[in-house]
Amino acid sequence: MIRKYTYGNPIETDAVVEKKETQTGSLPYFSVEKTETVKFSYIMDPADVVYGLGENVRGINKRGWLYESRNADEPNHREDRHSLYASHNFLLIDGKDHFGVFIDYPGILTFDIGYTKLNELVITPREADLDVYIIEGESKLDIVKQFRQMIGRSYIAPKWAFGYQQSRWSYMDEEEIRDIAKQHRDRKIPLDAIYLDIDYMERYKDFTVNQETFPNFAEFVKEMKDQNIHLVPIIDAGVKVEAGYQTYEEGVANNYFCKNVKGEDFVAGVWPGDVHFPDFLNPDARKWFGHSYQFLLDQGIEGFWNDMNEPATFYTRERIDEMMEDASNREWDLDYFLDFKDKVSVIANNPEDYKKMFHNMNGERISHEKVHNLFGYNMTRAAGEAFEELCPDKRILMFSRSSYTGMHRYGGIWTGDNLSWWQHILLNIKMMPSLNMMGILYTGADMGGFGADATEDLVMRWMEFALVVPLMRNHSALDTRRQEVFRFENVDAFRKLVELRYGLIPYLYSEYMKAVLYNDMYFKPLSFVYTEDPFVSQVEDQLMVGESLMIAPVYTQNAAGRYVYLPEEMMMLRMRGLHDYECRKMEKGHHYVEADLDQVLLFLRPDHLLVLGEAAQSVAQLNTEEFKVIGFVREKAEYVLYDDDGYGKDYENCSNYTTITVDKTGTWKTEGGKELNLQIELYDTTGKRI
Repeated sequence: MIRKYTYGNPIETDAVVEKKETQTGSLPYFSVEKTETVKFSYIMDPADVVYGLGENVRGINKRGWLYESRNADEPNHREDRHSLYASHNFLLIDGKDHFGVFIDYPGILTFDIGYTKLNELVITPREADLDVYIIEGESKLDIVKQFRQMIGRSYIAPKWAFGYQQSRWSYMDEEEIRDIAKQHRDRKIPLDAIYLDIDYMERYKDFTVNQETFPNFAEFVKEMKDQNIHLVPIIDAGVKVEAGYQTYEEGVANNYFCKNVKGEDFVAGVWPGDVHFPDFLNPDARKWFGHSYQFLLDQGIEGFWNDMNEPATFYTRERIDEMMEDASNREWDLDYFLDFKDKVSVIANNPEDYKKMFHNMNGERISHEKVHNLFGYNMTRAAGEAFEELCPDKRILMFSRSSYTGMHRYGGIWTGDNLSWWQHILLNIKMMPSLNMMGILYTGADMGGFGADATEDLVMRWMEFALVVPLMRNHSALDTRRQEVFRFENVDAFRKLVELRYGLIPYLYSEYMKAVLYNDMYFKPLSFVYTEDPFVSQVEDQLMVGESLMIAPVYTQNAAGRYVYLPEEMMMLRMRGLHDYECRKMEKGHHYVEADLDQVLLFLRPDHLLVLGEAAQSVAQLNTEEFKVIGFVREKAEYVLYDDDGYGKDYENCSNYTTITVDKTGTWKTEGGKELNLQIELYDTTGKRI
């Protein structure tokens, strides 16, 4: 059951697609205090667990910290941060009470979850204009499903986007990209995409291509596609101020850019220098910008990533002028030097600058500060809505750095500029189920880390987790150590792991699609499945992946294994590759499990099946009719395998679903869907292969 309560005059965010009637009476569970704004307080029991907030720092259980919904260009994903690139205002409280709460509010919002007072949850918006949704259900997953139903179906990526993807800031020209492709293909390392960062553009201008470094872009796109490699270009939020540049001229002529206090086009500095920001909250501007992607679609591009859309600013000229004028009129001493140094450090992404930027929302002038968290969401919405018009029968890859609830309908996200730190593998693990709660299913982190210098062992351990993450992209920053896997000593080990990813795609894609179509979670905390086990809420470094698997990644340096908690007896698959693994039955309880650097730990639930395909150099080359099925069976196991063409949108077609049934003797059958050729590898409850 979902109940909606309205305070003040909320700004419409379009986060909710299944509209609810506003209730009268007091807000359940919370005490409400009206001050200059409004404050919602809830007293937690010491044992209560609080889930949610999507992309943010710290653990799956969000207790013990002060979080903020303030989309920010934040490359330092440390525990002392309060927000990252996204705002996902949904919490699920599990304890003495059992409910979800969604705050539909596009401005700055704080969640004090046991930070000021150990057992008090306090939610405070900057202004008292918002909708509050209280969601009650039979279980944690039921609450999530109701929330997901209310906010609409998640974005569905093309199947090729589940292949291995390689990126770096920056691959500078055609020859470098050809070499990256060749290095993978020569070494038989599967690959489906290579990314183009900002240097493919002409002086960082959106919807342009540098003719010196990419002189025959459409032909080059086809050349790569003939090798089953997709090129995926970046699109930034800022439009360069430059006379004669078509996108700039169109935006100015049609009044499509955000304004300043004087009503002139707002100017900030990002990669191209001075830029204007498209007013993505204006439907006309949104349609214009979205249709600008046609320039690249026409050249064969089938995927994009949107960046710098919090929006990020490096400076505003007004702030620099004020700072320099003050500096020229002051006597310099140590105190002023320190003051000046502090001022310089906050030139970029300064919240005060956002107060001077304005949107046109349905004819009304709205300060950007009030709707800050909607900007990146509506940039990706612009693209998603345009794709529905420009190529309605084809899936286009789209993911974004910044987001708000609702953007999940138009694209996925990657989790931004992380670092090549071991602790960021763990942060990646913990963030996944929280994002799935928000409907963001096509997601992943920069595998190996974006900033800082990666080591071979870190990249390998990170890859072992990324094997089951929908967006598996190796991405690193300019001037960091190159971390394409073919550059490391143990190339064969990396190749086997990437081959394992392609073998897992039948299961991973099936679970992803069913999670989208049934408002389920692809990644779940253990506590969402093993609801009667009081210990599992303490386990934050193991996750359920779909219905059959539990994963326990190794994420510490020099580790030869790790401790694992099994909430029931399971079959451990310790894998070096698709054909190099051992199976061992393990009892419920705590175990130390050895795992060499190149070994992945997967755990198969009893009476469940894991469907594996054969490796291929690209998703397009996967065999979709022959599979190995590994089962751990007491009496009978059943699995519904979802598969489609991976490009179209006929998702509900019954032929996409094939039910595989295996009994304890190894006898199997399939019903519906496709004719499959199965090789059964079955283990009984003693761990013996049948």
